[in-house]
Amino acid sequence: MSHNLKILLFSIFVFVKSFAQIDISPKHNTSNVDLLKSETYEMDWYMTFDNKKISIGNVNTVMNKEGDKIYLTTKIKMNNSKGSWIDSTIVNSKDFSPIYHSSYNQQRDIILFFGDNITGSYYDKQKQEKTQILEKVENSFFDSNFYPQLIRFLPLEEGYKSKISIFDYNPNLKIGVMTASIKGATEKIIEFKGKKRAVWEVQTTSDISDNSTTIIFYIDQFTREILKQVIHAKGKKMIMELKN
Repeated sequence: MSHNLKILLFSIFVFVKSFAQIDISPKHNTSNVDLLKSETYEMDWYMTFDNKKISIGNVNTVMNKEGDKIYLTTKIKMNNSKGSWIDSTIVNSKDFSPIYHSSYNQQRDIILFFGDNITGSYYDKQKQEKTQILEKVENSFFDSNFYPQLIRFLPLEEGYKSKISIFDYNPNLKIGVMTASIKGATEKIIEFKGKKRAVWEVQTTSDISDNSTTIIFYIDQFTREILKQVIHAKGKKMIMELKN
């Protein structure tokens, strides 16, 4: 084999490897779990209108790594709402497989326990109806509340793509194991809070919205903080920005 042909084949291999799609689940988890640490942070949430940002709420996140478990709690407070939306998730620290999930807001309560089967309950506060949950699933998956955190710890690189198996329960939309897709990652320098930051711009969609909603994450390359999220949904644009 000639030297030039070897170079050509190697170049093709690198190109294919860079843009190959990876399927991710707890059984095939390529994230660096050692990057995850206990932390607390807050994000301001805005709606954009005529190129202006209008504050609509904030999101507080608390993540604690304790032994073989990770505890994640997110609290969403909208400006025009009296109550909060609180999601709590427990996952295994080794592979991020789900153990427990609960979600409470003014419309409904959800409690899920993950094991050989998924059990729990769904309470519709408007109808005052409670439904017992029993879902049989065979595939390996992440909890839908945890997968945005998972993205931070993936081996991101230019052109990175993957499909992530997630479970979500919403009887008004869909129930079951679905796919969240990373459409691509791009290395960028952005100005954030008056400083230039090297980030990964990661574009995602999911089956939860029939891939009609796009969420773009801006992840610091060194700290792996989510500095900003830009959400495009039904012709509207929303922005979440790290407060501190």
